[in-house]
Amino acid sequence: MAPTRGKMGFPGHFNSAFSMAFSPDGRLALSGAGDKTLRVWEVATGRNLRTLKGHTGTIWSVAFSPNGRLALSGSDDKTVRVWEIFAE
Repeated sequence: MAPTRGKMGFPGHFNSAFSMAFSPDGRLALSGAGDKTLRVWEVATGRNLRTLKGHTGTIWSVAFSPNGRLALSGSDDKTVRVWEIFAE
């Protein structure tokens, strides 16, 4: 996805995105939003690789683990979840 005025778009959430984080290697990004989903993005292309569902409230915070294999999310539903990003 080509940058527009110095910004890259990551379309896909159905509500405002409130938090974003880059993986340790910079290849992936996470976003958490008001649509109660956590999305995994490929930074180079802006492609949504995976949508993680399970929260029942807005997601306000997201982070990668140091090895980049796990995602963490905090939500209005009063939970913090740990996700395997590419679990089978």
